[in-house]
Amino acid sequence: MHKIVSSLVLTALAGSLALAYPAQAAAPKAPASAATVKEAPLRAHLAFLSSDAVEGRGTGQRGGELTVTYLETQAAAIGLQPVNGGSFRQPVKIAGVRALPEKSSIGLVANGQPLPLKFGADWVWGPGDAQADHRLDAELVFVGYGINAPEEGWDDFKGQDLKGKVLVMMVNDPRPTAAEPKRFNGEGLTYYGRWTYKLEEAARQGAAGVLLIHTDASASYGWSVVQNSWANAERFQLAEGMLGTGLQGWMTDATARTLFAAGGQDLDKLRAAAEGKDFRPVALNARVRGEARAEVRTLNEFNVAGVVPGTDPKLKDEVVIYSAHWDHMGKQGSSGDTIFNGAVDNASGTAALLAMAQEAVRNPAKRSQMFLWVAAEEQGLLGSAAYAAKPLWPIEKTVANLNLDSLNFVGLVKDVSTPGSERTDLGEMAAATAKEMGLSIAPRRPDLGGGYFRSDHFSFAKAGVPAFSVGAGHGWVKDVEASNAKQKAYRERYHQANDEYDPSWDLAGMVQQAQFTLNLGRRVADAPKAPQWKAGDPFGKARTAAK
Repeated sequence: MHKIVSSLVLTALAGSLALAYPAQAAAPKAPASAATVKEAPLRAHLAFLSSDAVEGRGTGQRGGELTVTYLETQAAAIGLQPVNGGSFRQPVKIAGVRALPEKSSIGLVANGQPLPLKFGADWVWGPGDAQADHRLDAELVFVGYGINAPEEGWDDFKGQDLKGKVLVMMVNDPRPTAAEPKRFNGEGLTYYGRWTYKLEEAARQGAAGVLLIHTDASASYGWSVVQNSWANAERFQLAEGMLGTGLQGWMTDATARTLFAAGGQDLDKLRAAAEGKDFRPVALNARVRGEARAEVRTLNEFNVAGVVPGTDPKLKDEVVIYSAHWDHMGKQGSSGDTIFNGAVDNASGTAALLAMAQEAVRNPAKRSQMFLWVAAEEQGLLGSAAYAAKPLWPIEKTVANLNLDSLNFVGLVKDVSTPGSERTDLGEMAAATAKEMGLSIAPRRPDLGGGYFRSDHFSFAKAGVPAFSVGAGHGWVKDVEASNAKQKAYRERYHQANDEYDPSWDLAGMVQQAQFTLNLGRRVADAPKAPQWKAGDPFGKARTAAK
């Protein structure tokens, strides 16, 4: 049974429905060109979803359940059809994990001597397999970047049997050289450089655990970010499917230097060696030894999905998916403003999908169109990963995913950002759509931070579906200086309690971004052929395998 919605939420929901659907239920069916995203419903949804009533839409919190109830109610009112049998919900089983260092005896031993390490200050760890207790006595092996990339001719493992070992890895990926300036995307980051890939690869190697070496430069953030996520807060991970290794964690650069030296190795020399294709794993004369205990709880969150069936007898079996994550940081702390409302991130995308779905229902396309609100993005793309693992529509018949995350609240723009679209035919389709709307495509920049791998579209890309997140662009139509300042000021509110909705916001740019996304999706949904990956793109291999 779903929880009963409070009277406050029902009142707000009823008000939102009145704003969102004024006399539209009986409106005659309009031609495709009339699929026009309206500001009034978008603003109404945005105001409610970022209000204190839904308590920041936190994973595993009351506000998350209220949000899911709101979304499924709105989906039904719009006229979307449920995808999961008779339900708009798709359960996502999640484990909440909190390490218990005070109840654990785990430590690092080098050359037979234990190292004096402090949890949080020197290293952090936790389970990656949703299990509370692990007893370890495992050898440490340095595996360089921990990358296996056949298309780059790169294998840091060299066929060695690493089962039961704890792998020590560097983050980021190998640097370009004068001889190979484009290796691993040159200046840009590939997915092989992301720490999430490192954890996944350790599990594929059959390792007992993985420890990542942190530096500010390689991670692009300080050790405090790692501390806050791993030592000071509950972490979430999927509780079923392909799970991680029993032990996952990070160590500071200083800790790594102490560890390597105690085992008779030079970290700098090994780092230099790891820049070459001929690198081989190196045993460190060190072990992870002791018991690691954690507090683990399991919970069900939910993706919400509704579909507009296609009109073409054959193409309707294929689907275009529009997605946005509904979650934010929820309630945190015990004093002051404890609600992290997440108005821009991502009540904006959540609301936009509702406004877009309202128009898609009135104007169906040849292919089917799914509107998917995914859970637990802030916890590591968990909802979209769960969907990709158990899709509600066959993945081989999913022709594209267009994702929306943190939309333009500033004002109209002259351009639209489509990072990652160039990897597939979606790039050309996006350019044609922009031209029709009098927009240009914003110039692409090197993806230094690996942005393509940090939003929900990436779960679809890994499964072989052409996918990217539609960005806003920055070519402001009005008052460029003030608009730039407004956008820049948001950086101080990102993931803070004051990311709150302001009724004075000019939502013309948000409507524009939603309209572009719906127009592009409609172009894909009506096209004779589905978009394909560009030749040689590594994610295209998953597409070929799916077929």
